[in-house]
Amino acid sequence: MSPLFRPLSATDDPARDLLRRLDIEPREAPAVLWRVVRLAFRYRRRFAIAAITSLGAAFFNLLTPGLLGRAVDQTHHLLVSPDAGGGALGALGWTGALVLGASVLRGALQMASGYASEHLGQSVGRDLRVGFFEKLQRLGFDYHDRVHSGDLITRGMLDLEGVRGFIENGLQRLISLVLLLSVGSAILFAEDPLMAALTLSFVPFVAWRAANMGLRLRVAWTRLQERLAVLTRVMEENLQAARLVRAFASAQFEMAKFDVTGREALALANQRIVTRSRSMATIHSSYYLAMALLLWVGGQRVQAGVISIGQLTQFLAFMTILQLPVRQIGMIVNSSARAISSGKRVFEILDLEPAIRDAPDAQPLVKGPGILRFDNVCFSYAGGDGAPPALHDISFTVGPGQTLGIVGPSGSGKSTIAQLIPRFYDVTGGRITLDGQDVRSLQLASLRKAVGLVQQDIFLFDDSLARNIAYAAPETEESDLLDAAAAAQIHDFITALPGGYASPAGERGSSLSGGQRQRIAIARGLVPQPAVLIFDDVTSAIDAGTVQQLRAALQTVTDDRATIIIAHHLGSVIHADEIIVLEKGYIAERGTHAALLAARGYYARLFALQKSGAVDAREDVADRRQEVA
Repeated sequence: MSPLFRPLSATDDPARDLLRRLDIEPREAPAVLWRVVRLAFRYRRRFAIAAITSLGAAFFNLLTPGLLGRAVDQTHHLLVSPDAGGGALGALGWTGALVLGASVLRGALQMASGYASEHLGQSVGRDLRVGFFEKLQRLGFDYHDRVHSGDLITRGMLDLEGVRGFIENGLQRLISLVLLLSVGSAILFAEDPLMAALTLSFVPFVAWRAANMGLRLRVAWTRLQERLAVLTRVMEENLQAARLVRAFASAQFEMAKFDVTGREALALANQRIVTRSRSMATIHSSYYLAMALLLWVGGQRVQAGVISIGQLTQFLAFMTILQLPVRQIGMIVNSSARAISSGKRVFEILDLEPAIRDAPDAQPLVKGPGILRFDNVCFSYAGGDGAPPALHDISFTVGPGQTLGIVGPSGSGKSTIAQLIPRFYDVTGGRITLDGQDVRSLQLASLRKAVGLVQQDIFLFDDSLARNIAYAAPETEESDLLDAAAAAQIHDFITALPGGYASPAGERGSSLSGGQRQRIAIARGLVPQPAVLIFDDVTSAIDAGTVQQLRAALQTVTDDRATIIIAHHLGSVIHADEIIVLEKGYIAERGTHAALLAARGYYARLFALQKSGAVDAREDVADRRQEVA
């Protein structure tokens, strides 16, 4: 198979250049983990309840070894001195009752701690989801142009769950383990320093091994999350292109792409499991080796009369209590490693500052007559950093009741003009004003309410037709909605449907034809009654007869506002007060339809071709210039 058509792999993934390497340096890990923990501090009461109950459970757990040691000594005393009587037996009974009581209280506190921790984790998870989604709403097109949505979905779901899971489970276990080791060590060293040292002899090795495991797991989790992002991307694109895949019978090719990425993700997941399993095996070995050493030395000290058998039982019971936390070390390290790698990926988005945002002194738009002006506007999609400009010195003015037509070959900058007006991007030279106010000095929400942009890339939500039309102004009156639909020449079609305006649009408008979707989009743009209306090639899928009806109907709603019509087909702009012809970002010609025809330039030649049907309206006519000449 040609290298051009190989399935996606880890080494030649096209998306890899868009994803920064996220392997975390050891010095970064504590800062990231501390930031994750601080998320829990937002809910101080819940965090305090979770921490206190976890500490309480650990405290009653620490009482058990001493009580068991006392019970063993009391039992030994009864065996050695049968004549001790009911007093000794009663003392043993009280000790047993204390053990039972401590166990019950420990269980109740563990249950409360588990509930509080999960409640805390879910609350933090919700905050992260809302914050992440809110940031995505504010990030500009310049960011979304560079980063695939599959990566953002993975970060907003799988990575976010990694952060939430640590707060819910890892943090609770970590608090309990720290208390058991710190307080338990103090109790044991006060009892017998040598036996305490033997009991805790495995801890330094466990700490070293856990740190090493954490470093490896962080890298493994990061790489796995990257692969899962690619997997999400492949699935997302396949679902969006379902008709294309079926049309070209490419299911096997898509399966091969998905399988290759899935195998890479599986290999990384297995690598993570192997790393954790090997580390935990050595940790458990060190634990049981320390226990064997404790039994050997402790037995000798009991035999020598240095300590009692109850004291030996106390040390052994403490080691037994540590068995579960030791087993959970793998979970804690794995959870913290995932929280660090996932937290870095989530915080990377949350910390982004949108390139397009309100200036510190931004003001709401002061409504005026609605005069839009371009003053020597230049623009480059790379911000002017060596990239070829998309627009050069564009100047025009369009006021209320006026219509400006913009035509030109594909890539000439027509849609770029449309996207600069509502500040989807910022100009790199010149300025754009609305009623004399520079759009960069205005609050974005205020500006975008005043600009109605109907784009050529039409998106409809899987909701009713009424809600799709009213999307830009959900509070609109029903009569205004119906008027907008009528002006867009879609009202009669909707009322003929069984469900009328309540009929579903389907996913991305799948239940409608291309022309119907475009007319729904036009109606949606009319509902807010903006000061400036921009139609970006919205009649391309509408037949010529409907275009004429649409133009006549729109006349009533454009009489009092500035209107810009961007089109490939010149029939959509011949009525415009002024027509601008763009070529390679420059204004090549401008004037009325009649004046441009009289000039016998590019516009006139293109109009003659389209009128005769010699060239399709959506063709890049620039490539045919020699033929036209």
